[in-house]
Amino acid sequence: MPSLLEMLIALFTPGTTDTVAIFWAKHLLLATLVVGSFWLLSQAVAYIISHWASRLTSFTRTDLDDRILKRLAPSISLLITLTGVYLALRTLPLPEKLLAASAGGLFIINVVIICVMLYRTLNETLLWYVERSQDQGDGKFARQMVPMAEKIVMLFIIGAALIVVLKHFHYDILSLVTALGIGSLAIGMAAKDTLSHVISGFTLMIDRPFQIGDRIKLGSGQIGDVVDIGLRSTKIQGLDTTVMIIPNSDLCNSTVINMVRPTSVIQGRTTVGVGYDSDVDQVKRVLLEIARNCDEVLEEPAPLALFTSFGDSALTMLLLFWINDPTRLGAVTDQINSAIIRRFREERIEIPFPIRTVQIQATESTIPAAQRAS
Repeated sequence: MPSLLEMLIALFTPGTTDTVAIFWAKHLLLATLVVGSFWLLSQAVAYIISHWASRLTSFTRTDLDDRILKRLAPSISLLITLTGVYLALRTLPLPEKLLAASAGGLFIINVVIICVMLYRTLNETLLWYVERSQDQGDGKFARQMVPMAEKIVMLFIIGAALIVVLKHFHYDILSLVTALGIGSLAIGMAAKDTLSHVISGFTLMIDRPFQIGDRIKLGSGQIGDVVDIGLRSTKIQGLDTTVMIIPNSDLCNSTVINMVRPTSVIQGRTTVGVGYDSDVDQVKRVLLEIARNCDEVLEEPAPLALFTSFGDSALTMLLLFWINDPTRLGAVTDQINSAIIRRFREERIEIPFPIRTVQIQATESTIPAAQRAS
């Protein structure tokens, strides 16, 4: 096969122009046929994916595979077409350096296309997950998780693509990996507390001990509703409408009571003291009637009245009841307490004040001399 320089010399040599033209026409025709064949192949593959593959995926329970194939079809067609372009370039009598540069450019384009395909697969999977979470009532939490997951995976894809490209062009990637490792170590040591909170945030998102909107009780006794779960901290709105910003590592390393999961049923309790001369059975009956007459108290579990202890000046009675909304516990407790004091007055059940009897024993040293003489 003549080189490019020989063909250029032949162009300016009398009697050889027709031969060079025929030579280039043959190779250009062959290259065009190769590109055209692969383009037709890409269109056929796109048709198969859109018509036949969708029929196969219709047997699955979800539409995730259909959506992924639909997003990847254009990229697959482009990848096949570029393969044809690469093979067509190999058929042309180009210099080795020009051919190597063209092949390198096509390799970079193919890597970019593959990265786009990976990103589209990830994006479609996350969108499907968000839609599924919305059907299950957890869409807000999923929407917050998606952007962070996309950024992390995107950084990983870009890093992997960069390493593959550098390796293809015979660059030493060991120094790059070493520099990245040292830099990551330095950043980790400088921001270890922040990284601890971030890792704890991932733990909360994966383990999911609570979700946005849940009412939780912290180890310190504070109660509030989860309004946001971030990378570094979690925001909890207290019962007094103030917002507590708590680092995620503190939540991971402490006891947290979820008051609405697995069910939103919560127990309320009221303690009251009655006089020692009161009829305990009567007191229990009155307490149960008060709880049952409250509309928000559940029939199952049924309210329970207990005689718990002997106090210094009263018999201690405990009323247990259950409601279906933790946010209404304070209001229901107020209704029951108000009804208790009203019914006790009607039934003449005494709620005694604390009484303490002090006895003073007199001794001879404390009695006046005149009284002792008399």
